[in-house]
Amino acid sequence: MSPNPSIELREFVTGGDPTAQPVASIIVLHGLGADGSDFVPIARQLDLVAIGPVRFVFPSAPVQPVSINGGYEMRSWYDIYPPDPAGGRREDEPGLRASQAIVQQLLDREALRGVPAERTVLMGFSQGCAMTLLTGLRAPQRLAGLVAFSGYLPLASRTGADISDTNRGLPVFMAHGRHDDVVTIERGEAARDALQALGYPVEWHSYPMAHEVCMEEVADLNSFLLQVLAPR
Repeated sequence: MSPNPSIELREFVTGGDPTAQPVASIIVLHGLGADGSDFVPIARQLDLVAIGPVRFVFPSAPVQPVSINGGYEMRSWYDIYPPDPAGGRREDEPGLRASQAIVQQLLDREALRGVPAERTVLMGFSQGCAMTLLTGLRAPQRLAGLVAFSGYLPLASRTGADISDTNRGLPVFMAHGRHDDVVTIERGEAARDALQALGYPVEWHSYPMAHEVCMEEVADLNSFLLQVLAPR
């Protein structure tokens, strides 16, 4: 059952035994207009047998109007405003903070279900990437790592003051398409540089693709997950 009535959850446990107690959890946050099913096929391509049973959790964001799409209602972690003619970017801080609370509830829920926070990875694509960085850097419990696909750092000017001491130095996997015209690679690089300046060890990858995921990226992700979730 979801800890928040505004979202839906899909889950599966690797290893073929849905009753097995997971030794790790990976929470995956989708992008704008998608839902929790979006990354299920990619998650099923990962080979994490060396870790043991892993629970994947796929929440679906609330349905809400999105300004950049003319107010059309869709699954969205927060509102996105049209570009400012002056060149600036307005951010929906109330929406970001509301979804931060939802994602933090999901992290807390895994701990209550028996998976320690230090065995939990938070992962997201595009808008989900923004929520991964927003929540993961501020989470009060130490996580195993963060995975940031094709996104950016929200509320960037506040990050240094907001990050939790518990998660300083947390491993971060970042990946971006060099031909991405939805979230340009420059925004991803700016997020990488900001995190590195704050002392985070960022594993950065770029690929000859657009706003999507490629097989090479999945293989690199697999290696990262095996490292940060290796049995200790």
